[in-house]
Amino acid sequence: MTHVDATAALPSLQDLLDPRHQADPYPLYSRWRTQAPLARLDEQLFVLTRYEDCAAVLRDGRFGHAETDDPRFAGRARPALEVLVDDDGRPVRGFLGLNPPSHTRLRSLVSQAFTRRRVELLAPRIEELTAELFTAMERAPEPVDLIEGLATPLPVAVISELLGVPDADRHRMLMWSHAVARALVPDFLLPPGAAEQEAQARREFTDYLRELVVERRRAPGDDLLSALVGVHDGGDTLTENELLATCTLLLIAGHETTVNLIGNGTLALLRHPDQLERLRSDPDLTDNAVEELLRYDSPVQLTVRFALQDAEVAGVPVPAGSTLLLLVGAANRDPAAYEHPERLDLGRTPVRHLAFGQGIHFCLGAPLARLETRIALRTLLQRAPQLRLAGEPEWKDHITLRGLRRLPLSLG
Repeated sequence: MTHVDATAALPSLQDLLDPRHQADPYPLYSRWRTQAPLARLDEQLFVLTRYEDCAAVLRDGRFGHAETDDPRFAGRARPALEVLVDDDGRPVRGFLGLNPPSHTRLRSLVSQAFTRRRVELLAPRIEELTAELFTAMERAPEPVDLIEGLATPLPVAVISELLGVPDADRHRMLMWSHAVARALVPDFLLPPGAAEQEAQARREFTDYLRELVVERRRAPGDDLLSALVGVHDGGDTLTENELLATCTLLLIAGHETTVNLIGNGTLALLRHPDQLERLRSDPDLTDNAVEELLRYDSPVQLTVRFALQDAEVAGVPVPAGSTLLLLVGAANRDPAAYEHPERLDLGRTPVRHLAFGQGIHFCLGAPLARLETRIALRTLLQRAPQLRLAGEPEWKDHITLRGLRRLPLSLG
């Protein structure tokens, strides 16, 4: 692979933030991938756009998250998902932002309470919630907004019930989550004022969760928070700070990406009526369809890794301390990895993608996101045979989490 340094002709970080690219960033990604598949924007910043390069970095232990006390990353990397500081003034992160061995320990403990079996047992309740929300949409005047009517309230309700958050508190939780999700945006791409809003939301949400933890310790229930409070492995347990950081991570991972997956996936199907009819006539294709929708318009468009030691990517030296911006959305449409990558093909096999990451940080909540999306799509197709767009979609301005603010539909 040829290493191409940035020039005036190349796309820039500002292009990623340009509102003109919100509705369709993929031509920009294609241009970047063609002109500079591995662009070095300065001495310590690389942008990767090819599937194999991004996948290799995600799997490589030489790349990880910036350590809080490592001077090489001072001023360049805010630790991912800091939700509070401990008694010594050190930030506490969710395991998403940790490297081994801390990541290994915490993920192992959390995974005991978040097993695939536990997720699958949620299917009847998710189907019930989806049916209730769809009925409410049917009774509402058209056009209805899929994001407001189904894509947002469904995963919010599911993760709230899973964590044991009372119904009355879900609206506040949703506002906190939107703000805290800014922690997934690299510092150098944050809009002005976003960091302050996120910090305030983190404090409020942490205070709220702390009260819930006290309640669950006193009176455990049949919910994930109670399970996390009681989880242990050979005498090892989650500290309160680790528990709070984990719950914040699960909140965001448990609904922010799923909202986007349901919305983006529905829009993609409506814009490809042949594939919509293909899925409607063959419901057994739904599992594969969800994977292709994840590839085609991924809810997560980029992620960041840091070189923890001197390394290389595709033969290009990457000095220790470097920042690597992985454009997942570009990688998922790399023509070197997929035949006709710009085409939505629900029968594509195998469907490999980076929407949930790879390696040790592969998304713990992937089974839940898949299950909710599968049920939501089946319900839409079964109960709205004349489903169609009823206006222009509106996109959020979040550079990392790509999703719709509004998707107006006619249910027919």
